[in-house]
Amino acid sequence: MKVKICGLKTKGDVETAVRNGADYIGFVFAESRRRITPKHARRISKMIPKSVKKVGVFVSPTLDELEAIITAADLDLVQIHGERPANRFSVPHIRAVAVKDTLDLAVLANDPAEYLLFDAPPQKYVGGNGQTFDWEKLQLNDLSDKKVFIAGGLTVDNVQTARQLFNPYAVDISSGVETNGEKDCEKIAEFLKKAKEEM
Repeated sequence: MKVKICGLKTKGDVETAVRNGADYIGFVFAESRRRITPKHARRISKMIPKSVKKVGVFVSPTLDELEAIITAADLDLVQIHGERPANRFSVPHIRAVAVKDTLDLAVLANDPAEYLLFDAPPQKYVGGNGQTFDWEKLQLNDLSDKKVFIAGGLTVDNVQTARQLFNPYAVDISSGVETNGEKDCEKIAEFLKKAKEEM
């Protein structure tokens, strides 16, 4: 199972994530306490090997904004919450879906996104709120052809439960590897070790 560590803001956090086996590094370009500039994201991610993918996180961006930041931050993928300005972009994209009462999985199965990410409904900010969604509301049988990320409230204590329940392509964590609102290198390393364990 692959792991995305999201909301990174420092070179040390990026290095810790990469050194401990992260497959995706997430940079937030939407309104958030984890927001980062494209220039800074590019600077702290220069040492990332090509095997680790850099993901930009956006909320209802314009197409011009999205493509400009893809270039400026040298992104490999984009993750889009809210409205998408198009169905295809210059890099692959992850469509974020808030798990509420009902989901039309038949529609999602035909979505043009290369990946789907299921997350808790937004609160003050979209994503990164440390809340799980109701896992019983998500049945992935109809999405067997899609690469799925599970996000929302993951921790070292529940990541293997999520893995057993959903068998996802990847998990995505942000607040679960923080202490007092800032990334914690020990928690990043611990989560990656736990998520990668074969049970």
